[in-house]
Amino acid sequence: MKTYMASPSDIERKWYVVDATGYTLGRLSSEVAKILRGKNKPQFTPHIDTGDYVIMKEMTLKEKLDKKPESVIELAVKGMLPKGPLGRAMIKKLFVYAGPEHPHAAQKPEELTF
Repeated sequence: MKTYMASPSDIERKWYVVDATGYTLGRLSSEVAKILRGKNKPQFTPHIDTGDYVIMKEMTLKEKLDKKPESVIELAVKGMLPKGPLGRAMIKKLFVYAGPEHPHAAQKPEELTF
């Protein structure tokens, strides 16, 4: 029995609309990435683009900053770190809080200026 490999002419693409309200950013992103890559289809082939199209309702940066300003900073920093186990270990050392108060006074943090 031969292994099935999809060719570009065999692929049937669909369009999906995703409303991001009420979802966690990371979980939503991973699900959208699966659809874009085509991993939700039985004819998934790693070296061929078998994915579908996704339309997402998005928020402007101002709306995001008003709702949850921490996520904007975390995403920006995470994108600049190395990918893989090293980057995941580094991002665990980042704590972002809205406002000047934080629960880490016992660690005696120093002020950093640029």
